[in-house]
Amino acid sequence: MLDQKLIRENPTFVEKFLSLRGKGFNISHINKLTIQKKEIDIEISTLQSESKKLSKLIGQEIRNSNNPNSQELNKLKDEGNKYRNKIAEFEDKKRILDKQIYDEISRLPNFPSEDAPLGESERDNIQIKVWGDHFKKENFKSHWEIGEDLNIFDSLKSTKISRSRFITLTGNGARLERALINFMLDIHSKNGYLELMPPALVNSESLQGSGQLPKFSNESFKCANDDLWLSPTAEVPITAFHKNEIIDPKLLPIKYVAYSPCFRREAGSYGRDTKGLIRLHQFNKVELYWFSDPNTSLEAHQQLTADAESILQKLNLPYRLVDICTGDLGFSSSRTFDLEVWLPSSKCYREISSCSNCLDFQARRSSIRTRINKKTAYLHTLNGSGLAIGRTMAAILENGHQSDGSVKIPEALVPYFGSTFIKST
Repeated sequence: MLDQKLIRENPTFVEKFLSLRGKGFNISHINKLTIQKKEIDIEISTLQSESKKLSKLIGQEIRNSNNPNSQELNKLKDEGNKYRNKIAEFEDKKRILDKQIYDEISRLPNFPSEDAPLGESERDNIQIKVWGDHFKKENFKSHWEIGEDLNIFDSLKSTKISRSRFITLTGNGARLERALINFMLDIHSKNGYLELMPPALVNSESLQGSGQLPKFSNESFKCANDDLWLSPTAEVPITAFHKNEIIDPKLLPIKYVAYSPCFRREAGSYGRDTKGLIRLHQFNKVELYWFSDPNTSLEAHQQLTADAESILQKLNLPYRLVDICTGDLGFSSSRTFDLEVWLPSSKCYREISSCSNCLDFQARRSSIRTRINKKTAYLHTLNGSGLAIGRTMAAILENGHQSDGSVKIPEALVPYFGSTFIKST
């Protein structure tokens, strides 16, 4: 969430930075609301000061008068009641304004970083580096064709269980998914991350805190009878894990890794990736999350990205690192590096992790602070997949596919999977 004081005092600056996202923003109506609120705050403070002075006069009159019902004392008490009524009236107005302002500001995205490349869409993203060997042979099979040949997942029968865009992993498919989850959790835990397994159901306040609500309400699954939603990403419950806390600066950075099932109603473009593991309504993910000192979050962003990269390197999966332009940034992100894995069948890279620095955007929404120079300040939050499990499996199937139809398991994963190849059964 953006700073309300900044919106009130410098709306032109706010509009200028938001416009870097590729479209214009007019926040004049929010600016007027914040000015009204400031005026009410001043009025309430003035009334409270006058009321306090009056209370002292009443106390003096009670001590100096032998008559508790004197005309002067009753007059002072009537005046005191008038002040209380006025204060209550202004506080009611303030509560209404507070809600209006929160609702409006919560719809504004984060400021893009000045270091992010300027651009309007993914076409303007900048490739930073490419890693790994890309197979040159033609006629690669898609991962869903390979999966069907090896009988490791079933999407058709899954429609009987739920509906399209869900999948049931079978045999070696379930085994590979489990191996990947354990492999990623172990690697990140050894790198200093504390493992969490958060709830899969989250309340509205948690979604608001991380930036999913109100903007992405149509993309999430909500429980009909409760204020609970199926979590779209572990980023949501981990952000809320320290909601309304002041974290000792000596504990920073706090680094979490969490496996979680993720649920998204809008799983991607219609007519695209409707088969296989790329865009599903339910998928598994290992999430990396940092709570960082604001002064070191840029370095933290580089390290978090490197930690996610290390999984791809250990699995020997070709990928590239992309700097996301201002117009393609996620709602809560100020700067994002995408990791995109190579899928031979489509001869292109596909996103497998978005590593984002949200600065104080989520911390402000969730009231998560630390102390800097003896003053409280919002800390910075960072997140990134480490990695998306289904997409990692898709990449292993396509990049490890052999001429005899089997799939070679990456060497680092063999101890977890228990075999060097997946073969037809």
